[in-house]
Amino acid sequence: MSQSNRALFIDLLKGIALLVMIEVHVVNSFLVPEIKSYRWFELLNYINGLVAPAFTFTSGMVFVLSLQKGLDELRKFGKKFWKKLGRLILIFIAGYLLHASYLSLKKISNPSYPHMIKELLRVDILQCIAVGLIILLLLRIIIKSDKVYYVTLILIDLFILAYSPIAWKIDFTKIFPLGIANYFNRQHGSLFPIFPWFAFIFTGALTGKYYVEAKNKIGELKFVNNLSAAGLIFFITGIMFLNYLFPQSLVNVKPNFFFFLQRLGIIFILLRLCWHYLEQVKDNQTFILEVSRESLLVYWLHLKLLYIKILDGKSLIDLFESKLNIIQCLIITLLLAILMVLIAKGWGYLKVRYPAVISKLVFITVTFAVIIFFTF
Repeated sequence: MSQSNRALFIDLLKGIALLVMIEVHVVNSFLVPEIKSYRWFELLNYINGLVAPAFTFTSGMVFVLSLQKGLDELRKFGKKFWKKLGRLILIFIAGYLLHASYLSLKKISNPSYPHMIKELLRVDILQCIAVGLIILLLLRIIIKSDKVYYVTLILIDLFILAYSPIAWKIDFTKIFPLGIANYFNRQHGSLFPIFPWFAFIFTGALTGKYYVEAKNKIGELKFVNNLSAAGLIFFITGIMFLNYLFPQSLVNVKPNFFFFLQRLGIIFILLRLCWHYLEQVKDNQTFILEVSRESLLVYWLHLKLLYIKILDGKSLIDLFESKLNIIQCLIITLLLAILMVLIAKGWGYLKVRYPAVISKLVFITVTFAVIIFFTF
């Protein structure tokens, strides 16, 4: 695979994570509780638990690769900078809109229904990724030395991992407003706080840097082989410490460093498998890559379809929450995944055919939505 192919094995893993994420949300919402007690569900739950680490990791890795060219223009705050920053702000806004009960801050702030504002201020994976990538972007602009830049990322990564168990014990609402406090831990309902999820984003960025250097020095095959070897070591180390060497009191610490290491090991191995797959197929234009390229749209839209209230003021979640068996859940997953693939293909086609029109349309739509939200 050439550089012009944007290291497609990374995009492939990201696309797979997105499609599996649809299954995760469907199963978590619709599956009857009794089935969740079956032994085989433990395996499914473990696989589902790899989705968010893979998604955040590949987001960081792809983003660093995108920063390899045009740094001078970025540092001059030219068109490339504003385009990148604009997309990250779009991801940030989309994250909050996912949790907005109404497109109106006035309605959501109703003191009679305090749960709505708390729901709005929860930090989801989109806000986490957006803030993490904005930090990567700003540091890349401020720090001109490649060595200093990546050493800084390593130090931040190590700090996130070391401080995460401490951060989870602190009620940050005593220090910051709820909207900011939610970025640090899950005490008030956030799903993806920066501790520890930034570790996957920044480790992805560092792996991207290693990939850029290694592909020119030792080649991609050697790179992915090294990656899978490290992944196997990380996975076994995580298993050994979590299941055999650590006392239960340390295993139960959340978030756990060896939990991170175990998941990271699997991600490395999956990257190797994705690379191998793309080396074997002649046509790299798989629908999974199209899903990956439209990751924001696919993630945001499939959740909106699950939660939007359309049938007598009820959403699909309201109608079928914890009521369906595994076959019914898989059917809904398949239908939703097919719909997302078709939408991703259609939207991708329009972006290629009418790039200027689509760019303006997105800008106008988002701007209009934000104005409505703060005005009405």
